[in-house]
Amino acid sequence: MKNFFRSFDFPLMEENIDKDDIKVVIDFIKKLPRLTSGEKVKLFEKKWSQWLGVKYSVFVNSGSSANLLTIAALKIFANKDSKKRNEIIVPPLTWNSDILSVIRNGFKPKFCDVNFSNLSMNLEDIKKKINKKTIAVFLSHIQGFNALDAEFINLLKKKKIYLIEDVCESHGASYKNKKCGTFGLASNFSFYYGHHMTTIEGGMVCTNDKAFYDLCCSLRGHGMLRESPFPSIIKKNIKKYKDLNPQFIFVNEGFNFRNNEIGAVLGINQLKKIDANIKKRNKNFIYFKNNIDSTKYFNNFDVDGISNYAFPIILNTNKITIRNKFEKYLNKFSIEFRRGNAGGGNQLRQPYLKKILKFDKKNFKNVEHIHFFGYYIGNYPSLSNIKLKKLIKLINNFKY
Repeated sequence: MKNFFRSFDFPLMEENIDKDDIKVVIDFIKKLPRLTSGEKVKLFEKKWSQWLGVKYSVFVNSGSSANLLTIAALKIFANKDSKKRNEIIVPPLTWNSDILSVIRNGFKPKFCDVNFSNLSMNLEDIKKKINKKTIAVFLSHIQGFNALDAEFINLLKKKKIYLIEDVCESHGASYKNKKCGTFGLASNFSFYYGHHMTTIEGGMVCTNDKAFYDLCCSLRGHGMLRESPFPSIIKKNIKKYKDLNPQFIFVNEGFNFRNNEIGAVLGINQLKKIDANIKKRNKNFIYFKNNIDSTKYFNNFDVDGISNYAFPIILNTNKITIRNKFEKYLNKFSIEFRRGNAGGGNQLRQPYLKKILKFDKKNFKNVEHIHFFGYYIGNYPSLSNIKLKKLIKLINNFKY
């Protein structure tokens, strides 16, 4: 456990909240404002929607809450359809909240293997797994890589399958100059400290669908009618439920996923810097990709539309002895790392899933390799060129 709390020469993240962010928050608090969800939250949602390119956004208390809220809303939104179609295609390389949100809402997760080139689900494998029971694909854009192509998007539209995009660690990634998170029914983002921008803890659900947006607003706030942003909907339902206090009409089974004004103030200020930070991260990544030793590490990553989150490392070996030697080497030179890449590797190996389903390793060769021989290490805007070159030299000097 020591490694999680030690100080590293090459950390996963550095200075994601700066002095300017702290000043903005302090100046706001000095005004003695209301700190629960209010006008600043609404402003942040508006500014985020404008930056992303969607009509509506719902600020919540975490990216995991965004996942759960989205699938809960989907269950209601597609109520009649969801009784016939109860399968959602999900990646095995993602955060566990994607999969748990599917299970907890009564859907069945169906898994596909991933690619090395973008760490996301193999689109050909998705096509094979689609059937009459498929209601949605929950697609994760991993570590800043775009996971979409035109044929896949058109296939989902043709078969009337909902696309949910997890963009929690890929803010600003794009496909054909359009940001990821704008292609499906809904998308999820995380503003955890280590991501492209932060509200300390926080997340966002985004959509262009008015009815879905209304559902998400209600579900975020206990399922209450008064959480609706649309007066006409509130008025209609007050007439419908005349026996209830208009302030306390719980139209849905909801949660308390609301965030607060401090998080919104921080998010608004962070949003001013996100484009410049993405540009610097991408510059770092391209240099890293082009200079790591391809005889030791996979480096044929797809950089189209990238918004890099961290430097991925995939060892060109399947020997555990070399893997263990590599980890000792990283620790020796104070390089912080996470094995398994996103979410710690293959979710199908995790205890919570092993209790309810089995998987054949032959069908998941790529995610299995990443689980045992894949890593990510830190890339952040303040990483200097000198330090980046030193990092690459250290990694390349590792001897198999």
